[in-house]
Amino acid sequence: MATTQEGTAQSAQSTQTGENIDSEPGEIFSLLSNHRRRYAIHYCKHEDEPVTLGDLAEHVAAWELDKDVEAITSTERKRVYTSLQQTHLPTLERADMIEFDNRTIELTENAKELEVYLDVVPGDSIAWGSYYLGLSAIGFAVMAGLWLEWIPVETIPQLGWASLVVSLFAVSAVVHVVQNRQMQLGEMERPP
Repeated sequence: MATTQEGTAQSAQSTQTGENIDSEPGEIFSLLSNHRRRYAIHYCKHEDEPVTLGDLAEHVAAWELDKDVEAITSTERKRVYTSLQQTHLPTLERADMIEFDNRTIELTENAKELEVYLDVVPGDSIAWGSYYLGLSAIGFAVMAGLWLEWIPVETIPQLGWASLVVSLFAVSAVVHVVQNRQMQLGEMERPP
């Protein structure tokens, strides 16, 4: 128990002194589990400069309600504004993801490294890990077919089959990298 209190005291002291804190993955996932905090980070990354709390609240409310910013009512904006000011922005600040002075919000260097924890998969897609597993199974099937001579090498030589499998992986990797860059927080107009 003393170790836990010691660690908490050190963490609080590090936060107060502004030192870079290496958060545990569980803490990062907990931090990013709330959509308002993700939206706040997305908006700040997209703007790439300090933003005002009012602008942030308008955009977060618009994304939550699937409306244009101009269509947000003052009540909807105020509800999000209050929640961000009292709960979510202080939480992000304690985690050293933002600097918040009650009116402006700016990302810290720690927030710029959050993509490692976010693998956004569109609803109509499969996870890349599953995709590569399936592609590997096809590659092994082709290799086994060539090795067991089930695939005639007269049609396509072995080097041709190997080139085909490597090309499939290369094209898949390029598509994967491009899609991941497009789906990062701050890259698109609306958060993924």
